[in-house]
Amino acid sequence: CVSARGAYDMVGNVWEWVADYWDARYYEVSPPVNPPGPESGFYRVVRGGSWVNISSNIRTPNRYYRHPEYFYWGTGFRCAMDVP
Repeated sequence: CVSARGAYDMVGNVWEWVADYWDARYYEVSPPVNPPGPESGFYRVVRGGSWVNISSNIRTPNRYYRHPEYFYWGTGFRCAMDVP
């Protein structure tokens, strides 16, 4: 599946690790555009959903938290870079 911006397979493979620390209430006080995430925390954010989730839970905006040392076979990462 391709997104409106041309990115392939954004959801449904594995939950994807992102750089943000987890704060359940962060978006209540964050900047409205491209929020950088909390500066520290115990948990990290995973996004998207994986093949073990029901289809209604597989979408790009889904956010959840995991401890960085926790192993879960439904979690992975995406290699990405900024467009020059």
